[in-house]
Amino acid sequence: MKSPLNIIFMGTPEFAVPALEALHRSPHHVVMVVTQPDRPVGRGKKILATPVKQAALGMGYPVFQTLSLKTPDSRDSLAKAAPDVIVVVAYGQILPAAILEIPALGCLNIHASLLPRYRGPAPIQWAIINRDAETGVTIMKLDTGLDTGDILLTQSTPIHPDDTAADLHDRLAVMGSALLLEAIADIGMTYKFASPQNHALATYAPMLKKSDGHIDWNQSAEDIDARVRGMAPWPGAYTFLDDKRLKIHEVRPVSLTATHPPGTIIPGPSDEIWVACGSHVLAILVVQPESGKRLSTGVFLKGHPIPPGTRLS
Repeated sequence: MKSPLNIIFMGTPEFAVPALEALHRSPHHVVMVVTQPDRPVGRGKKILATPVKQAALGMGYPVFQTLSLKTPDSRDSLAKAAPDVIVVVAYGQILPAAILEIPALGCLNIHASLLPRYRGPAPIQWAIINRDAETGVTIMKLDTGLDTGDILLTQSTPIHPDDTAADLHDRLAVMGSALLLEAIADIGMTYKFASPQNHALATYAPMLKKSDGHIDWNQSAEDIDARVRGMAPWPGAYTFLDDKRLKIHEVRPVSLTATHPPGTIIPGPSDEIWVACGSHVLAILVVQPESGKRLSTGVFLKGHPIPPGTRLS
């Protein structure tokens, strides 16, 4: 290993915390942590510090928060910390050129996909929704574009049939933190093997909206299963039963040919709801009624029996 580096760490959500923890355990010196401003969270709109801020304060690091990195004050504050390198993990803003120019060894980013596939804010979710066989993490040298910088290191992982976005999030966060330490152990050598992205192969993973969770029963059972898992925990998958929203937490495709219109409930086991899809059948295993709590389908059906032929919309 070369000499320890002075590092500014920039990140905001829970995904970034394992990387900060890895740097904290390493010989490198975190000289500043930059994170998004505290914001209201939840129905009560309670002002909460970001997960990265909470972790940083617990480790004793100075924290800098700003609404914009484009101000002279932001640039001056980061420059005074004199970093060798800036590490960015899901910070939430594109770094302007004035910030990219501060560290002598550049700015590195952990991105939760195998770039150039799934640039953008929701790569984990869309990899599951699109039923990809694998995904991974990329260590990239940042430029002024959106996830367009040169690739330094990558590591892949299979997407398992039961993986949710939450499962994959946690796995990739740990993978990314280990790969980051590998990249900065000899950063000069890492840069020698940098490779530009093939922009012609780039795809984009847009931010999820609540409406993305609305199940389209015209899709195949396998596609709906992937969407349910990709929407967990947020925004969550849902359908409508008698004009009331019914959240769908867990499902299982059933290899039966669908002979009823999509969305029709058909006879099945007493503790499951079987629904005809565009192709095949989907078994609903865990639900949450409107203004209710999460229940196994068997428990839900005891209080809300649903006759076959009922349509979900």
